[in-house]
Amino acid sequence: MAAAGAEAAAAAAAAEEEEKKEKRLPEGDPESGGDSEDEGDSDSSGDGEDEEKENEAEIQRLEEQLSINAFDYNCHLDLIKLLRQEGELVKLRRARQKMSELFPLTEEIWLDWLKDEIKMASESSEREKVYELFERAVKDYICPEIWLEYAQYSIGGIGQEGGIEKVRSIFERALTAVGLHVTKGTALWEAYREFENAILETAQPAPGSVPLPEQQQMLCSQLEKIHTLFRRQLGIPLLDMEASYAEYEEWSEDPIPETIIKNYKKALQQLENCKPYEEALLSAETPKLAEYQAYIDFEMKAGDPARIQLIYERALAENCLVPDLWARYNQYLDRQLKVKELVLSAHDRAVRNCPWTVGLWIRYLLAMERHRVDHCIVSEIFEKALNAGFIQATDYVEIWQAYLDYLRRRVDFTQDSSKELEELRSAFARAVEYLKQEVEERFSESGDPSCTIMQNWARVEARLCNNMQKARELWDNIMTKGNAKYANMWLEYYNLERAHGDTQHCRKALHRAVQCTSDYPEHVCEVLLTLERIEGTLEDWDAAVQKTENRLARVNEQRAKAAEKEAALAKLEEEKAEQRKQSRAEKKASKKAKKTRTGDKRKAEDDDEGEWGQEEEEQPSKRHKGDGDVLLAEEEMEVETGLFGRSGPETSDHPQNQKEKASTSRKDIPKVLHDSSKDNVTVFVSNLSYSMADPEVKLKELFESCGEVAEIRPVFSNKGTFRGYCYVEFKEEKSALQALGLDRKVVEGRPMFVSPCIDKNKNPDFKVFRYSTTLEKHKLFISGLPFSCTKEELEDVCKAHGNVKDIRLVTNRAGKPKGLAYVEYENEAQASQAVLKMDGLTVKEHVIKVAISNPPLRKLPDKPEAGRASQFAAPRQAYGARGKGRTQLSMMPRALQRQNHPVTKAENGMVQNSPATSSEPSEEPKKMSNADFARMLLKK
Repeated sequence: MAAAGAEAAAAAAAAEEEEKKEKRLPEGDPESGGDSEDEGDSDSSGDGEDEEKENEAEIQRLEEQLSINAFDYNCHLDLIKLLRQEGELVKLRRARQKMSELFPLTEEIWLDWLKDEIKMASESSEREKVYELFERAVKDYICPEIWLEYAQYSIGGIGQEGGIEKVRSIFERALTAVGLHVTKGTALWEAYREFENAILETAQPAPGSVPLPEQQQMLCSQLEKIHTLFRRQLGIPLLDMEASYAEYEEWSEDPIPETIIKNYKKALQQLENCKPYEEALLSAETPKLAEYQAYIDFEMKAGDPARIQLIYERALAENCLVPDLWARYNQYLDRQLKVKELVLSAHDRAVRNCPWTVGLWIRYLLAMERHRVDHCIVSEIFEKALNAGFIQATDYVEIWQAYLDYLRRRVDFTQDSSKELEELRSAFARAVEYLKQEVEERFSESGDPSCTIMQNWARVEARLCNNMQKARELWDNIMTKGNAKYANMWLEYYNLERAHGDTQHCRKALHRAVQCTSDYPEHVCEVLLTLERIEGTLEDWDAAVQKTENRLARVNEQRAKAAEKEAALAKLEEEKAEQRKQSRAEKKASKKAKKTRTGDKRKAEDDDEGEWGQEEEEQPSKRHKGDGDVLLAEEEMEVETGLFGRSGPETSDHPQNQKEKASTSRKDIPKVLHDSSKDNVTVFVSNLSYSMADPEVKLKELFESCGEVAEIRPVFSNKGTFRGYCYVEFKEEKSALQALGLDRKVVEGRPMFVSPCIDKNKNPDFKVFRYSTTLEKHKLFISGLPFSCTKEELEDVCKAHGNVKDIRLVTNRAGKPKGLAYVEYENEAQASQAVLKMDGLTVKEHVIKVAISNPPLRKLPDKPEAGRASQFAAPRQAYGARGKGRTQLSMMPRALQRQNHPVTKAENGMVQNSPATSSEPSEEPKKMSNADFARMLLKK
C-alpha cells in the first residue's frame, strides 16, 4: 500500500514537471512567435542585435574587472544578471559558482539559481546536483523560503527508492532550522502535514472493501504521524495559531487531550510576549539592528537555546556585515551549545561575511582547535586569513600570534626534538619575515614595533626548550630594531636571563642597558646596583658605581643643556610677545586718534552737533564677562560695539548714498543685551557675505519656510557695515530646530552656517560639528584631489568599488574646495577594497591618497588648575565667543610655544609640575623623575 502511495505521488510530481517543461518554449517555437515574419520584427531584430553586442561587450568588461578584483561584490551581481538575461547557461553557472566561493549568497540569488537549475534537471543524476545545490544554499543563511522550496522539490523524487523517507528527513531538518520562526514557520508545518495527508489518501482502501490487517496498521500509523505534527505545531508560538487549532479540532475524530490544550495555551501566551518584538521588526526600516538586539535580549532571558539561535540567525540574515553581531553569536555557540557542526559552520560564515575583521578569524582558529579539527584544515584557514585584506598592520600581528599560540599548544616539550617543534620554529621565523616584508611594504610599518612575536619566541626557547643561546640571539635582534633605548625592554630581557640564564649574562645585559637607555636610565642603574649588592664582588660593585655615576652625569648634563635651551627659547618668546603687545597698543592708539579727528571733522560739518555728541555719550559702556548681564556673542568678539541694523529714511536715489546713510543710521542704535531665556527659539547664523545688501529681508525670506520669524538681528561694525552673522529668533522652538537643517546652504556664493544659540561661557565644551571624529571603517578620506573635481566626478570613480552612500567635498568658509573629500560606503568590506584599488590613483593629473577615515585627536588647551597662586597664572586673554580672531594667532611654530603654566617634560614622557607649583604642603612627596634630577643639578 505504501508503494502504491509512493507511485501515485511520483506520478503527480512527474505530471507537474512535464507541465513545467511545456511552459518553457524555445526561441524558435512557432507557438512563441519566434518564426513570425511581421514587418515590425525586421526592425526589432536590428535593435536586438545591437543590444546583444552591447551586452556581450559589457559581459567581457565585467569578467576582466573580476579578474583584477575578485572581491567586487556588485560586479558579480551585474555579471550574473547579464548572463541570465542572455541565456548563457555555462557561463552563468561558472559565474554563480565563483561568487558563492567568495561570498555567502542572499536568499534571492539562491532562489534564482535553484529555479534555473530545477527547470533543466530531468534525469536522476541532474536531480542529485540540484540536491547538492540546495544543501549549499541552506548553509549560508537561515531562509524559510529556501527550505520550503527544498522540501517541495524533494517530493518530486519520492518515486525513487527511499524517496518518502528522504522527503520526511528534509522536512524534519527544515523544522529544526526554521520551524520556530514566528512569522514564517507555519508554512513549513502546513506543507509537511499536506504531504502526510497526501500519503494517507493514497493509503485508503477502495470504497466498500475491508482493509487488511497490514493496511489497517499502516492507516493507524499514518494517522498518528499527522496527529503528532498537529500537536508539535500547537506547542510552538506561531502566527495564526488559532486557525491551526481550529483545523486540528475539525480534522481529529477524537477530542484533543488536555496536555495538548495546556501546551497550546502556554504557546499562545509566549506568542503574546513575542508580538511586540515582531511588530517592531515589521515597522522598522532595514537593517533593524536595534530591534533585533532587543529581541535577542528577550530570548536570552527566556533561555531557550533553539529560539536564541533562530533569532540570531534572523538578525544576521539582515545584518550579515556587522562583525560584532557575528562575534556575539559565535560566543554564545562556543559557550552554550558547543555543537561542533553548528559552531564551525557559524564561524565559517562569519569570516566569509566579514573577512576584514581579525577577531572573527581568531575565534575561528580557537573553535577549530577546541573541536580538534585536523591540523591541515586549521593551517588552510589561517592562510585564508592572511589573504583577507586586514585594514591595520596590528591585525596581522594578532592573527599570527593566535596561530603561533595554536602551534605551541601542539608541541610536546618533554621531547628534545619533534616535528611539531620544528614547525613552530619555522612559523615564528616566517611570521617575523612576513611582518617585515608583506605588512611593512603595505602599511609602512610592521605593526609590531616592540617585537612581541620575537619576545614570545625567545620565551618559548628559554623556558620550554632550555635554549638560552637562541633566546639571546633573538633578544639581540630585538634590540637592534630601535628598542635599545627603552628601559622596559632591557628589564624584560634581564628578567628572562635572571630566570633561565646566569649571573654573568645578567650583569652584561645591565651594563649595556645603562649605556643605551635614554628614557629611564636611573631605573636601570638602580637594578644594576641591586644586582651587585646581592651577588657581586667588591670589584663588580666599584665598576657598577663608576659606570652608573658617569652615565647619570652625562644624562644630567644633557638635561641641563636642554633646560637652558628651553629657557632661552621661552625668554625669546616673551620678548616677541611683549613686542607684539606694544605694537598692537601703538596701532590701537593711532587708530583711535585717527577716529577722533574724523569725528571732529564730522561734528563741524553737522548742523546738529550737540545732538550727535549727546547720542555718543548715551551709548552704554563696554561690559565684561561676569558683570551681571550677558552680552550677545558679537560683543565678545573684536567688535565690542555691535549694533542691530535698521533701515533709515531714503534721501537720495544713488546706491552709494543709500549705503552711507544706512551705515550712518545703524550707528545710532544702542547695544541690546542678550536674553538667554530665548536661546531655545534662536539660531546663530554666520559665514554670510559682508556685502549682503539687506540681511533682514534676505534672511527672513529664507527662514520663513521653517516657521514664523519673530525677529532677525544682523550684527554691524562700528562703521555700520554688516559683519556676516546674525541671530534669527522664531516664535516656536520647533521652528528653530527645523532651521538647523539649513546649515551649509549656499547663500550668495557662500555656505551659510546655522547653529544653536548657546552661551559658551556656560557651556565651554559645546561644539557644533556634524561629522564623526573617530575611526569609521566604512568611510574613506581622500586627499590630493584637483580643485575642479566635482561630487559627480568623484562618485563615478568610487562607485566602481561598491555602493556609495554619501560624498562630502571639504570646502573653506568661502565655499571653495580644498582638495579633500570623505566617501561613505555601505560597509567596511567595500571601503577596504576601495582603499586598495584607489590609493595612488591619478585623477585629472593629480595623484590622490586614500585611507580609512580616522581624524587625529584635536589638542585641547590645558585648563588652569584650581588653587594655583595668582602670580604663577598667565594673564587672561579675552577671546570672542567663536574663538581667536585671525590677527590673534601666534606666528611661532607649535614646537616652540610654551603653555600658560610652566611644565617640564621628562624624557620618559611623564609631565611633572614645576618647582614653584609642586611644593604645596598638602601633596605627598613624589619619587624623583628625570626632570627632577635636571632641576636638582641646576640648583646646585
